[in-house]
Amino acid sequence: MAVTGISANRLELLQIANAVAQEKNIDREIVIEALEEAIQKGAKSRYGAHHDIRARIDPKTGELALTRHVTIVEDDWMPEDELEEFNDSAMVRLTDASKRDPEAVVGKEYVEDLPPFEFGRVQTQMARQVITGKVREAERANQYEEFKDRVGEIVNGTVKRVEYGNTIVDLGRGEGIMRRDQSIPREVFNIGDRIRTYIYDVRPEAKGPQIMLSRAHPGFMAKLFAQEVPEVYDGVIEIRAAARDAGSRAKMAVLSNDSSIDPVGACVGMRGSRVQAVVAELQGEKIDIIQWNPDEPTFIVNALAPAEVSKVVLDEEADRVEVVVPDEQLSLAIGRRGQNVRLASQLTGWQIDIITESQDSERRQREFSERTTLFQEALDVDEVIAQLLVTEGFATVEDLAFVDNYEVAEIEGFDEDTAEELQARARDFLERQAAILDAKRVELGVEDGVMAVPGVTGAIAVALGEGGVKTVEDLADLATDEIRGGYEMKNGERVKVPGVLESFNLAQEDAELLILQARVAAGWIDASELPQPPEPEYEEEGELAEGEYDPEAVFEDVAPEAAADDAEVAEGDLEPTRDA
Repeated sequence: MAVTGISANRLELLQIANAVAQEKNIDREIVIEALEEAIQKGAKSRYGAHHDIRARIDPKTGELALTRHVTIVEDDWMPEDELEEFNDSAMVRLTDASKRDPEAVVGKEYVEDLPPFEFGRVQTQMARQVITGKVREAERANQYEEFKDRVGEIVNGTVKRVEYGNTIVDLGRGEGIMRRDQSIPREVFNIGDRIRTYIYDVRPEAKGPQIMLSRAHPGFMAKLFAQEVPEVYDGVIEIRAAARDAGSRAKMAVLSNDSSIDPVGACVGMRGSRVQAVVAELQGEKIDIIQWNPDEPTFIVNALAPAEVSKVVLDEEADRVEVVVPDEQLSLAIGRRGQNVRLASQLTGWQIDIITESQDSERRQREFSERTTLFQEALDVDEVIAQLLVTEGFATVEDLAFVDNYEVAEIEGFDEDTAEELQARARDFLERQAAILDAKRVELGVEDGVMAVPGVTGAIAVALGEGGVKTVEDLADLATDEIRGGYEMKNGERVKVPGVLESFNLAQEDAELLILQARVAAGWIDASELPQPPEPEYEEEGELAEGEYDPEAVFEDVAPEAAADDAEVAEGDLEPTRDA
């Protein structure tokens, strides 16, 4: 659009503003402001950039007012920044203004009307740039405002161009980009093709809003089901989670808010009509629809379908779950190239480790043997008593030493005297171990103050000393990766860096708390800055729900026959006497 001169017909300016606003779908006021700024810039080019010249177009009549302003400032006026200086063409000091105007006050403006002028070639080009820039900024702002609230929607568009595998899509009032990794593999689009995509992000950037599109996002599949399944659209059926390996396989967890409606059946449809419509849009992607369950173990079992699961053991601190499957189900549970377990992990949010029943049995037997040997050596008892303790769930000497006496005395074949003797031996063993560790700590030069930090045990103190951490300040200065271990880039390769306490398998939160406790002990921070423990949650006791698994039942059916036989212990004697 060219500006020929400010002496143009007043209606022409309004016609220009209306035409541009309608064509670009922006507010008319924005176009008028752009015209005012363009005329103002042209006038400064004509009369001098140091003048304070302002242009004003009446939005109703199109009347243009071009004025020059001079403002009264204080005599001791100082610039607000180093780039600013006194401008005698736009400012006048109060003393000088008072000589000509007895009513002069700081802030008063003198306004002078300027005559109309013709735009030259330079002024016209400058005006065009100003107006074009303003209009483009308004377009970009409109696009962002329109699309920022449409994240999570499916939009229809036309392929505009394809660059290096990225597809640019014309959405009507904006352009979106679908990167190569967000498209379905082996799917090819040509210029002019109609395409359905999912908006997963809208980012405001200097060159305009970036509308990020996807056909591989799990949300795309969920929205397609909302279009095909009325119950999902109405909210009767909720899609609680979805995971995709685009172009190959997907899993979706659904929940019905109406007990009379089967969520899986509703999504599949009569003879699979509904799910087939989605599969066709996703280029033949296989979709497993499973029922969501609030019980985590049950949900994990459902997510691993079609594989059968024997047992699930949750480790909530590490967000990991161990799943035991029959030996013949292992390949089915893992899936081709790990696809089934990977999608199940994404769907449930748990890291899933799969082992077979034979592997689980071998491991439990090995753990049973190791713990039996530990109790034999620590308590100086025979194998039968050690096996009884392990069978009852005691995993460490600490468990035995500090449990209530009656829990040991209730073991079949034991009495209170036997329990007291066993616990006394356990405490003696722990004291000897603590003395050995403390002596080694002192030998390594670890200060006593380190032992006073909450969470530091003798074994941890020795490990710290072996890692060169010998003072409270040394411990307080560590990062969590230095404690737990991590990875770093060396010569372009990702290299494993061991942590000083890596062998203790501390959780991220525990490592952070240990460092904070050391910083409190060192006086770097106040104890009030420590994270507060969550309020305990109390649940009513009851039977396990269907599909719920007991992670405590680790040693079931593992103890040898000797541990299962009835045994009686004579008073004051640790050797059990078998009934004939």
